[in-house]
Amino acid sequence: MKKTTIICFAAALMSLSACKKSFLDKEPLDKYSTTTLWKSSADALAVLNGCYNNWEDGYNVMYLDCASDNAYGQFVWEGFTSIGNGFLSATDTDANNRWKYVNIQRCNWFLANVDPTPMDETLKRRIKAEARFLRAYQYFILTQLYGDVPLVTTMISIDEANKIARTPKADITKFILEELKTIAPDLPTNYSGSDVGRITRAAVLTLKARIELFNKDYATAIADYQTIMNFGYQLFPSYQDLFRIQNENNTEVILDVQYKENDLPNGNLGVMPSSSMGGYSSIAPTQALVDAYEMINGKTTSDPASGYDANNPYVNRDPRLAATVIFPGQLYDGSYFNSIDKNASDYYLGENNSKTGYIVKKYTSNLSDFQDIWNNGLNMIVMRYAEVLLSYAEAKIESNQIDATVYDAVNKVRHRAGMPDVDQAVYNTQTTLRALIRRERRVEFAMEGLRWFDIQRWEIGPQVRSGDVFGARLGTVDENTGALTLTTDRIFVEKRNFDPAKHYLWPVPQKERDINKNLTQNKGY
Repeated sequence: MKKTTIICFAAALMSLSACKKSFLDKEPLDKYSTTTLWKSSADALAVLNGCYNNWEDGYNVMYLDCASDNAYGQFVWEGFTSIGNGFLSATDTDANNRWKYVNIQRCNWFLANVDPTPMDETLKRRIKAEARFLRAYQYFILTQLYGDVPLVTTMISIDEANKIARTPKADITKFILEELKTIAPDLPTNYSGSDVGRITRAAVLTLKARIELFNKDYATAIADYQTIMNFGYQLFPSYQDLFRIQNENNTEVILDVQYKENDLPNGNLGVMPSSSMGGYSSIAPTQALVDAYEMINGKTTSDPASGYDANNPYVNRDPRLAATVIFPGQLYDGSYFNSIDKNASDYYLGENNSKTGYIVKKYTSNLSDFQDIWNNGLNMIVMRYAEVLLSYAEAKIESNQIDATVYDAVNKVRHRAGMPDVDQAVYNTQTTLRALIRRERRVEFAMEGLRWFDIQRWEIGPQVRSGDVFGARLGTVDENTGALTLTTDRIFVEKRNFDPAKHYLWPVPQKERDINKNLTQNKGY
C-alpha cells in the first residue's frame, strides 16, 4: 500500500474535521471539493487512501479478547473492564466507543464523487470495490457489537443524520453480503510491491464467508472457503514467528492493518509487557484460556491419561500456549518471568503488572524486534489463512458433512503448531468435533479479536463469561532455572456476570441518543 500517500491525505482529511454534531462525524467539503479533486487517477487514489485511514485499529484487535473469557483488562479507562465483567452502561464513554461512522462517511463521499474521474475503467472498478469493502467491514463490526444500526449509503445532511432510525441487522447483513458478492470479481487475488495491504478478492470472500458462518448459511460459506483455498495462500511455517515484524505480509496473511514507524506507527504493543520491561500489562490472559490448551500429545488436561501435572502446569503443552502467553517460569527477554513471588519486580499486585500473573506474548515474542515498542511498524493481522481452514471445517461439521477434508483442514493448523493429528477414534461425531473445533479456534486465534464473536454466535456467554475469573497459582520461580514451586493459592481476579437477554450486544451510546431521539436502545440498558 502506498503509505506515504495515505498518511498525507489522511492528515489533510483529519484537519477538516467538524464538530461532531451527529453520528456521521460529517466532514466539510469546502476545501477538498468536487472542483479541486477528481481530476485524475492520482486524485481518486488519494481520496481512497483516506478511506483506509483507521478502517481498523490494532487496539481493537488486541483488546477485544478482554470482552471474552480469554483476557482481563485491568485499566477502566482503557474501556474493556466493564465490557468483560458485564457492567457496561450506555453512558460509559471509555468503553462504548465503537459507534463510529467517520469511515463510512468517507467511503460514501468517495463513491458519490469518483465516477466522473478520467481514468482507466478497470482501475476505477477496483478502487470502488475497495471502498465498498471498507464500508461493508464497518457495518459488519457495528452490527456485531450493537445489532440494529442506521444504514447510510449516500451523503446525507446533518439534519437527516440526526433523525435517522436504526435499520434491522438482518437488512444490513443482506446489504453487506450483496456488496461483497458484487465487488469480489473487480479485485485481484493478491497484490505486490507498494500495493500490498490493499483489499483483495480473498479478503472480500473471507469476510463474506465469516458472515455466512456466523449466520449459519453453511453451504454458501463452504463454497466461499473452497474458493479461497484455491488462491494459493499457505500457513506460515512458524506459529510464533507469524506475528513478528520481519515476517509481515507473508503467505498466510489475507488482510491486516498496515503501520509504518514514525509516520503511521503501531503505538499499541507497549500495553502488553510487564512493568520491568517498560509495559503496562493492560491485557491479562486468564487461567481459563491457559487451561484450554491441550497437552502436546493431543489430550486435554482433564484427561487422566494426558500426563498433565498440576504442579508443573506449563510443561508438555500445546506450543501455542508458550507462543501466546508468558507464564511464570518461562524464559523471556533474557530472564525467567516471575509474577507469582511477592519479592519479584513483576509480582501481580505491583503497579503496571498483570493481575492474572500472565502477560501476552503474541506480537511481542521478541522485544529486540523493536527499537521502540511504542512506535513501530508491526502490522496487525485481521484475517489469515488459518481462519479459512478452521472455519471451513466448522461449517462442514455444523452441516454434518464430516469427511477427510474436515480432518485435513484442522490437521494442517495443528501440524504447523507442532501438534499431532486429530484423534479420529475420539473425535468422530458432530458433537465431539464441535467441541474440538471450538477449542481449536480459541487457542489458534487467542488475542486476535475473534473469541468474543465466537461466544456471541455460539450463545455460550452464561457458561464462559460469568462467575469467578482466576489467574496463575502463586509460589516461587527459580531465577536460574525457571523451576516452579507452587502453593495451593491461586490469583483471584474478579467476579463477572452475564445476562443473555442483554449482554450479547453493547448499548447504543447515550450521547448518540441525546442527539438523535429516533435511536432506540438495546434491551436491558
